Amino acid sequence: MQLSVIVIAYAMQREIPRTLQALARGYQTVGAELDYEVIVVDNGSPVPLHIDGADGDVPVTLLRIDDAAASPAQALNKAAALAQGDVLCLMIDGAHLLTPGVFEWALRAFAAFHCPVVAARYFYMGPGEQPETVLQGYDQAAEDALLERIDWPQAGYRLFEVGTALAGGAANTTWFNRMFESNCLFMTRDHYFAVGGSDEQFHLPGGGFLNLDLYKRALDAEGAVSVQLVGEGSFHQVHGGTTTNSERGAREAKLAGYREQYAALRGHNELLSDKPLQFLGHLPTQASKIHLRKRMPS
Repeated sequence: MQLSVIVIAYAMQREIPRTLQALARGYQTVGAELDYEVIVVDNGSPVPLHIDGADGDVPVTLLRIDDAAASPAQALNKAAALAQGDVLCLMIDGAHLLTPGVFEWALRAFAAFHCPVVAARYFYMGPGEQPETVLQGYDQAAEDALLERIDWPQAGYRLFEVGTALAGGAANTTWFNRMFESNCLFMTRDHYFAVGGSDEQFHLPGGGFLNLDLYKRALDAEGAVSVQLVGEGSFHQVHGGTTTNSERGAREAKLAGYREQYAALRGHNELLSDKPLQFLGHLPTQASKIHLRKRMPS
């Protein structure tokens, strides 16, 4: 099998059906001929996740963890151990929508490089970065209206018209900014386990900096090649997440705790890898030229 997509979900009954639509054979450009699987892990949701009827065009398996840890680290490792694909696609936050060429361009990297670690850029759905827009009234109803307006999923690349790239403190966002995290991260299954998988010492709710840590360790490993996709993205749906959609003060307090835990575990505060960057992709629409984008009015 070529690819295993691992999607971690907690209380995402609204979001997961759309996530699966973006992983469907009829949506992804190489989906029809690709030998792949999708493993959705319900990481102890208070109300068990149901995906009935969602698997007609998606080769999906649902794994429920009843006694789940607050962190998704264990869920990622359990799913990776069950995965049959040579390549893993890790979606630690299951509330994301991919653009249609993510699978195609990511897998091209595995044909071009020996040990690539491939990241799709992180976007927020909506007119700005969600930690701010949710305070201004952006909510699930507004998001539903945006998706209806762009005729999604029939027009997958129109996500660029209604999303905002995670800036990460950069004054200007382009496809060539170095990424520090991705919610759509590809590496071989062998490489995932060679670097130790997801570190279950990251035990805080949501995982803290688990995702950033895995990305950096995977890149820093000897022989790994850092590949960032151009013209493809992973778009975060609003859902009341642990940090992304929380109130400003609470979010800052959580981030401070995450930094403290990371420093205690790693002995430093450096979250960025310094591996040379490789870029692979295309610009499928005018709206995908994010260096030209003006933010949507709030």
